[in-house]
Amino acid sequence: MNTIITIGREFGSGGREIGEKLAEHFGIKCYDKELLARVAKESGLCEEVFENHDERPTSSFLYNLVMDTYSFGYNNSAYMDMPVSHKVFLAQFDAIKNIAKDGPCVIVGRCADYALQDMPNVLNIFIYGKIESRIKRIMKRFDDITTPEKARNMINKKDKQRKSYYDYYSSRKWGHTGTYDLSVDSSVLGIDGTVNLIIQFIEDFEKSGGKKSFEGLE
Repeated sequence: MNTIITIGREFGSGGREIGEKLAEHFGIKCYDKELLARVAKESGLCEEVFENHDERPTSSFLYNLVMDTYSFGYNNSAYMDMPVSHKVFLAQFDAIKNIAKDGPCVIVGRCADYALQDMPNVLNIFIYGKIESRIKRIMKRFDDITTPEKARNMINKKDKQRKSYYDYYSSRKWGHTGTYDLSVDSSVLGIDGTVNLIIQFIEDFEKSGGKKSFEGLE
């Protein structure tokens, strides 16, 4: 196994769970919230800052101004003048690259596909799902989401945040099929069925040499 797998996902599609099951199957690590702890440790900034900016578009000017009293320990003046949201992204970007150097793994969200775009052994997967299926999963997951309307509103808000974050920091479009190597509707086969499909995709990729060709790409 030499493949690094990135998972983009619609909220409520089961992308995180699918990522965890893929990692378990292949005996590799899965980074989701764990990534935030690692970035915080490597950057020297408190983990709460990363949680507040996790896959969200740039925050208000006032919040950035207040949080900029913190320092990553870098002395570069241009870096120090950046909004904290940019610093968080750059720290995550570096951490994702370092994680990839450690070997095969699964990385959920956080523009990981963009950060690792020059690596030929990376497969970028996007998980989406029909809204009815996502609503059911969200209502089951969150005790305070008691109606389909609340679930739908939460889904719309989270997806908007993820799209804004991804589109802002990358040169690609969140959720567009051309951005990924494989896009799967998890509501068709269910979580386990989707996992099995992706396992087959990864194994066939490995058998074919485990490297993507960048010939003809800009």
